[in-house]
Amino acid sequence: MLKTTPISFSYDNINSFIFPEISLSDAEDLLILGKSGVGKTTFIQILAGLLKPDKGSISLNGVKYADLSMKKMDEFRGKNISLVFQKPYFINSINLIENLLTTLKLSGNEVDNKKCGYLLEQIGLSDKSYSKTYELSEGEKQRASIAMAVCKNPDLILADEPTASLDDENCDIIINLLKEQAKNSNSKLIIITHDQRLKSQFKNTINL
Repeated sequence: MLKTTPISFSYDNINSFIFPEISLSDAEDLLILGKSGVGKTTFIQILAGLLKPDKGSISLNGVKYADLSMKKMDEFRGKNISLVFQKPYFINSINLIENLLTTLKLSGNEVDNKKCGYLLEQIGLSDKSYSKTYELSEGEKQRASIAMAVCKNPDLILADEPTASLDDENCDIIINLLKEQAKNSNSKLIIITHDQRLKSQFKNTINL
């Protein structure tokens, strides 16, 4: 269970944001919509434990973020939380499957070639396993970023504007993959975006 109370956060007491409470069970998904300037990226960083709120609390599977030191929060995030960004980040000097294996290693999970190969097959990138990530198309990169997010079986997947730069066809592909892979790994999924195309694909929606 991911559970938050109403959260407030401000930058230097100038830009202040208030975010609603969330209650999300395993394999559930949530779409958070908002225009530019309403704090979408700030909210996702708070949910990831990268920023500490001024007021309010966040807990994931009974673990309260406020009870963890910075080091413990980093360790907790590495094992339990994955982030998907609009612009995917890879290690360009190694190939795609090596990027997945590195993700497993850095998160403290078993380095499993078979698992990573199967995951790339599921998302239609098995023929790109040994390609460098800079050789992939934009749509392929976004699919690869989903594979990297789910390969460690996280409890929570946070996606920040994952479809904003994609055409309608690739937008549908990416959202379906995110939802499918989150369900397969029993992960909670939160997508934060301004992309109104996604609204019809989610039962649970919050507007900031």
